[in-house]
Amino acid sequence: MRRGIAVSPGVAIGTAYVIHEIFVNPDTKRLKDTEITAELANYETARDKAGADLRALERKVDAQVGHEEAAIFAVHRSILRDVAFTNKIRGWIVDDRMTAAAALHRLLGEYTTLFSKTNDDYLKERLNDVRDVVIRLSSHLSDQLKPFGDEELEGPVIVVTNDLLPSQAVVLGDLDVRGIVTQAGSETSHAAIIARSRGIPAVSGIRGVLKRIKNGDTVVVDGRDGHVEVNPNPESLSAFRKLEREFFDLKDHLAENRDQRAETEDHTSLRLEANINGLPDAIASSAMGASGVGLYRTEYLYLTHPDVPDEDEQYEVYKEIVANSPNHNVTIRTLDIGGDKTVAYLGHDHQEANPFMGWRSIRLSFEHPDFFNTQIRAIVRAASDFPEGTVRLMFPMVTTVEEIRRLRNMVRRAYKTLVGRGLPAKELPIGMMLEVPAAAVSIGTMLDLVDFVSIGSNDLIQYLMAADRDNPKVSHLCQPLAPAVLHVLKNVITACNQANKPVTVCGEMAGKPKAFVLLLGMGLRRFSMSPAFIPSIKQLASQISVAEAEQIVDSVMKLKTISQVKKFMTRQIEQIAPNLTILDTPS
Repeated sequence: MRRGIAVSPGVAIGTAYVIHEIFVNPDTKRLKDTEITAELANYETARDKAGADLRALERKVDAQVGHEEAAIFAVHRSILRDVAFTNKIRGWIVDDRMTAAAALHRLLGEYTTLFSKTNDDYLKERLNDVRDVVIRLSSHLSDQLKPFGDEELEGPVIVVTNDLLPSQAVVLGDLDVRGIVTQAGSETSHAAIIARSRGIPAVSGIRGVLKRIKNGDTVVVDGRDGHVEVNPNPESLSAFRKLEREFFDLKDHLAENRDQRAETEDHTSLRLEANINGLPDAIASSAMGASGVGLYRTEYLYLTHPDVPDEDEQYEVYKEIVANSPNHNVTIRTLDIGGDKTVAYLGHDHQEANPFMGWRSIRLSFEHPDFFNTQIRAIVRAASDFPEGTVRLMFPMVTTVEEIRRLRNMVRRAYKTLVGRGLPAKELPIGMMLEVPAAAVSIGTMLDLVDFVSIGSNDLIQYLMAADRDNPKVSHLCQPLAPAVLHVLKNVITACNQANKPVTVCGEMAGKPKAFVLLLGMGLRRFSMSPAFIPSIKQLASQISVAEAEQIVDSVMKLKTISQVKKFMTRQIEQIAPNLTILDTPS
């Protein structure tokens, strides 16, 4: 049994499907003599397609973003054409009878070993360029790839990977994914967000898991306590199957409350909204009974797009998202790139000492105003196709009053541009995502300039605790139930309510039973969470009154340590809704 970080609750059992970095399983199958020529042709075809991709991408980025930002793709094309790179692949196909995909996997392994021996940051950065080229080549070979080589993949699977990226999630396609296990990551990693949005049990942060688990192993994922068991004995497997049945039975039961009003035991109305990454999540949010979408993360459009989405493409995507969201109510957050999410064509500096507090979000957007204005215009156009007020525009990582004023000026210019082009341009409610402690401390000076506030608790917590949530040495400090975090949240929620400004918590803590009860008692009435959590939170809300939640908050605010808060809240949830404890995690 291995212990990791519980990132998405529930219990699941399935067959291990190990995804290596380039979506290739390094099988030992040797090509027949008659297959070598065809495999060389496959590689050359993939190489030509990758080269065409890079040339088109370089031109598009040059036109839409800038010449300097487009230069990265010229570097990638030079790697693709490199004689040593190409000769190694061809040699392994001919001499070692390897498939092109397996040869690429071997090449990446060699380069990784080679570059790991250097302390030169520039050379380490070149490894990322090689990796990008290898991934692009592999994507063009994917039609020939099967998860288990020539074997068929049957039944439910447990995906095992380093970290599940958005592009990898797309590649999984129609697989019956029951659980996710990652080597890297944290509660707020891509894998965790994807898992929670789909209601899939997941555990992250298990070092060396790619070496310990192989394709075909039976894997148990316990996303409540962060346990992963490989090839359990019959007695243990039987016990976990019982828990798995209970988990799925509860999910099925809770799904029946989709048409019920979201309200507390004393009939106080609540808005339970969904955090979404794209269209499948928007559709799921309706199926789960959400009142709307409280956070649409537009960066996933950029992260999964083959190049740069232009204004018309973005307009069509945003319009489809709003059309398929509950009541057409959607809060669209502008591009939040940086930290753990980067796109090469924005020239993001991967060598920043602390990328989470560096050149990211609106700071990056301000440096690329034409690129940023394109997104704003696309959002305004999409909103104009729906009733006024149903679509809201939100900006991430706002720190100062000056930034809000600058953002409002950019939105006004976008309106004028659209009107000048003869296109509809309705005014949108404009809000800020509160993630920076400076903004939390000075929230009173900002409320007159925004129409609403969304608290991004994921980043706010790591900034308050001065602890990188993706650093395993300090991630234990990033606790939503830390007394300091709770005091800051209470102050912000109180300030927003007194100013009659709608306030939402759209970080992951909104979907956690312990945190939900505390936020409710602090006066929060709008919550945004992964779609899969909405039924359980709706059920929990119906079992507690506002007065009870306020009493719990009064008691918690007197506690001094994280462990005291956790223990107290664990007892409270057991008393309020014992049937939901299987969906809770330790934090």
